[in-house]
Amino acid sequence: QGEFLVEISGTTVTITCPLEDEGIRWDPSGTTGEARERKFIIEDHDSTPANLTCSLGDKKRRLYLNARVCANCEELDALMVAGIVTADLLVTLGVLILVYYFSKEGKGRASAAGDSRPRGQKVQRPPPVPNPDYEPIRKGQREVYAGLGPRAM
Repeated sequence: QGEFLVEISGTTVTITCPLEDEGIRWDPSGTTGEARERKFIIEDHDSTPANLTCSLGDKKRRLYLNARVCANCEELDALMVAGIVTADLLVTLGVLILVYYFSKEGKGRASAAGDSRPRGQKVQRPPPVPNPDYEPIRKGQREVYAGLGPRAM
């Protein structure tokens, strides 16, 4: 019909009984705590398992409590977790942009230095073979091309 509500804050554990009426009795069976109507409050809980029973007349509800608590823990709400995740993503994005910018700048320097040879084994290529059909005309060598004028038919 209902479920126990267990709230943990530091070393304080608050249990709310699912029975909804006045006159609820708690049977902590070895656990010390303070009963306030529907709530049972355990101060300075030492993380040991406990059996709790809340009863109202002939209705009984049992709970096995195995809650781990710590005195130095900090509670985080959803907004704080979202802020931490967002900040982490922004820092990561900033690092990516910086790495991209500096790696791009480094490539620009390397090509400006004229070192565009492949990094592997040094292979010297012979100069290209000149095509005799397209040899340029040099001063003093016009007689080589003198016979190429138009012919009369």
